[in-house]
Amino acid sequence: MFDYKKLVKSHEKEVVEDLKKWIAIPSVYEEDSKTKEMPFGKDVARALEYIALLAEAHGFNVDRCDGYCTEISYGEGDIIGIYAHCDVVPVSGEWKYPPFSGEIEDDVMYGRGTSDDKGPAMATFHALCALKDAGRIEGYQVRFVVGGNEESGSECLEYYFKKLKKPYPKYGFTPDGDFPLIYGEKGIANYKVEQKLDLPFLLSLRGGTASNSVMDHVTCELEAKGNFKKACKAYFGATDCQYTLENLDEDFYHLEVFGKAAHGSLPNLGVNAGLCLLRFLSFYFTDVRLSNIATSYLDGDGSTLGLYKESEALHHTTFNVGLMEYENGVLSYVVNFRYPENVNPKKVIDKLNTMNLGKHTLLSISDPLLVDPNGAMVRTLEKVYRDETGDLLTPIMTIGGGTYAKESKNTIAFGSHFPNRDDRIHNSNETIHLKDLFDSMAIYAHAIDALGRLCD
Repeated sequence: MFDYKKLVKSHEKEVVEDLKKWIAIPSVYEEDSKTKEMPFGKDVARALEYIALLAEAHGFNVDRCDGYCTEISYGEGDIIGIYAHCDVVPVSGEWKYPPFSGEIEDDVMYGRGTSDDKGPAMATFHALCALKDAGRIEGYQVRFVVGGNEESGSECLEYYFKKLKKPYPKYGFTPDGDFPLIYGEKGIANYKVEQKLDLPFLLSLRGGTASNSVMDHVTCELEAKGNFKKACKAYFGATDCQYTLENLDEDFYHLEVFGKAAHGSLPNLGVNAGLCLLRFLSFYFTDVRLSNIATSYLDGDGSTLGLYKESEALHHTTFNVGLMEYENGVLSYVVNFRYPENVNPKKVIDKLNTMNLGKHTLLSISDPLLVDPNGAMVRTLEKVYRDETGDLLTPIMTIGGGTYAKESKNTIAFGSHFPNRDDRIHNSNETIHLKDLFDSMAIYAHAIDALGRLCD
């Protein structure tokens, strides 16, 4: 068998240096700096330009796709498509090192985007460089597309395929999932809930950074009589949340609650600060309405709502309250809802609107994805992974997360998260182990080569 580890070995130092510089660009979606040329804000534009300039320096063809994506291409023939992203979720929580430093300790790089998805994207890029320099991209074409909006709706690939009319690949993968590979993904819907609530004690409330992350921080200002400080200490001391309390003026307080972030597809792995706060307020002010809201979503799977459903292929529903706000007498929150192929999200919204929990409005829908696990592409990529790692036990899988595979055709998620590794994606202290970075380079070089042979 061809030695792909040896092929990419000379790129190990360069891939680390290039990734560290990319991590230093805080490429979070920014509404305030959006322009026609920078549809996702200035820092995402900087990150897209960084990889474009790097690709040009290595002799690839580059299309900047009107600022939505950076397309890096080489070769001619049937297309092998690879889809990664350079945008990252906002920073929250406490970090061991600055989140955009790319600091390395004990062969582990820390930083937002190290694992989701700049690290895997950079590994893919250097795998391509190694293949091109060795003359192994022959008889097929590779199009490596780095998008700028995966974390906020994937408008980038929608623009790429629908507006620019770019062709779909014959075979494709996105390095934004798990190894060995993912052949199915739950559907994802976001919906907003708005409920008029007369809460005279509550002046303001705001929490969360993204709908697809478990809310780990919420703040509120309120008026509270009685021994409010003692109540906070007793309540939060019995939960997994932390809090800070500032006495603004007599009976007015600024309260901050801290939970634990997690990916929105796995709400059970996090601690939702917003729901914790609502429960506390409901107890202290004896407001059953707040208790009903919090209780409805604490289980994270829809059981309390009577909306739990599962399938053999894509498993069970999840509901994550990711954003929350109270303003002008209206409590609003955004729920990231993930569901198997036997669920109709529109019917779920209809049922929710009968529950006296406010007005529910569907914001977006991304349908479930299921690819034949016995198809040529799946079997080829599975074999590549097993040949390169020697891992014969970890099964291929389906997930609750959503990837670019839904935006393309003939595409699945393929790494680069390795089994039993905690990369803290969407959490503080996100990391990538340098060994994983180097191993994934070899796996992706082998994968591109193997899919290219399928095109013959």
